[in-house]
Amino acid sequence: MASTQITASISARNMALFEGLRPSVVQFPCVGHVKIGNLTQRSFKGMVVKAATVVAPKYTAIKPLADRVLVKIKEAEEKTEGGILLPSTAQTKPQGGEVVAIGEGKTFGKSKVDISVKSGEQVVYSKYAGTEVEFNGTKHLILKDDDIVGILNSDDVKDLKPLNDRVLIKVAEAEEKTAGGLLLTEATKEKPSVGTVIAVGPGPLDEEGNRKALSVTPGNNVLYSKYAGTDFKGKDGSDYIALRASDVIAILS
Repeated sequence: MASTQITASISARNMALFEGLRPSVVQFPCVGHVKIGNLTQRSFKGMVVKAATVVAPKYTAIKPLADRVLVKIKEAEEKTEGGILLPSTAQTKPQGGEVVAIGEGKTFGKSKVDISVKSGEQVVYSKYAGTEVEFNGTKHLILKDDDIVGILNSDDVKDLKPLNDRVLIKVAEAEEKTAGGLLLTEATKEKPSVGTVIAVGPGPLDEEGNRKALSVTPGNNVLYSKYAGTDFKGKDGSDYIALRASDVIAILS
C-alpha cells in the first residue's frame, strides 16, 4: 500500500512538471511511451525544450569577449534541390553563418593573438559548439574561435579555408564490390576512412602563442578516425570531411 502511494505521488509530481513547461524555441512531438528514469508517462502531446536564450529588446548590441565570436546563423534550407518543400522536422540544422562581431583575442603571457576571422566573413563551425541566442528576432551563436572549422565565402565546400588545426579531406570513394566480387548496395557500402588532403589550417597555438605547423600537407593520402570531423557534400558530388589534425592516424604512400 505504501509503495502504491509513493508511486502515485511521484507520477503526480511528474505530470505537474510537464504541465509547467512553457513553449519556447524547439518543440519535439512525442507519441506513445516516454521513459524518464524509472518512470513511464503515456501519450502527452509535446515536450518543450528551450534551445536559445532570448536577448531582451532593450539591449542593442552583443560584444563577444576574449576569443569568442558572434555568428549570425544561416537559415535552414526549406526546400530540396528538386524544389520539394521540407517540413521543419526534416530541415537540416545549419552549421554555418556570418561573423557579426569578434572578441579582442586570446592572451598568452604578455602577447595577444588576434581572432582568426573578421566581421562579414562566412564561416563553418562544429555541430554542437557555442551558445545559441536570439537577438533582434534572429538566431545567433556565440562560440570560441577554436570551434570554427573554417572560412567558406563560396557555396562549394572544396573552397573551405581550414582554421587552426583543421584539415579538409576529400573522401575516397567507397568500394563498389566485396573482395569476392559481390556488388554492394548503397546501404551496405562501408564508409571509407581514407582520403586526400585538400587544404590545411595554419596549425594550433603553443603555450607562447606561436603557430605549430601541421604534419600533413595538401596532396597527402591519409587514414583518419572513423567517427571524427564534420561531413560535407561538394558541388562535384564528392564527399568531404573537415577534422582536427590529431584525428589523422597515418599518411599513406
